[in-house]
Amino acid sequence: MVMLSKFEQVQKQWGGSSDVIDHWLMSRQQLLIDYCKLAGMPPFEHNSRQLPTTSQLQLFCQQLVDYISEGHFKIYDMVMARWNATGYSPTEEISQLYATITQTTDPLLNFADKYTEVKDDDELPDFNDDLSAIGELIELRFALEDTLIDLIGESLACPPGA
Repeated sequence: MVMLSKFEQVQKQWGGSSDVIDHWLMSRQQLLIDYCKLAGMPPFEHNSRQLPTTSQLQLFCQQLVDYISEGHFKIYDMVMARWNATGYSPTEEISQLYATITQTTDPLLNFADKYTEVKDDDELPDFNDDLSAIGELIELRFALEDTLIDLIGESLACPPGA
C-alpha cells in the first residue's frame, strides 16, 4: 500500500527529529492502522463482501476526527509555541500549504458524520465507494502534511529559545 510505504519513508526521515513531528507521525500511524483494518487491507484482510461492524466504523470515524482535530489544534499549537520560542515565523508557502491541508477537512469530517451513527442492520450501499474516496483523500492530506513537515522540520529541530 502506497500510504504505508510513504509513511515509513517519512518516519525514517523525520522520526526522532522533533517531539512535535514524532507525535504527529504516531497519530498518523494509528489512523493508517484503523483505515487498513476497516478496508480489510493486509495484514487485516477480511471477506470483501462483508461490511465492517458498527464498532469498527465508529472507531475509525473517531480516530479520523481525532487526527483532524489534533492536526488543527494541538499540532498547530505545538508548532506555533516552538516557533515563538525560537523566533521563527511561517512563510507564505507554509501558510498556503496549511490552507490547502484544511481544504481536506470537511470531506473527511463529512465521512465521519455519515458513518459514525450507523446501525448493524443499515445497508450502506455507498460504503465501498466512500471508503475508497476517503482513502484517496487521506493519502492526499498525508502528502501535503509531508511537504509541510519538510518545510517546518528544521525549525522544529531547534531547541526552544535557540
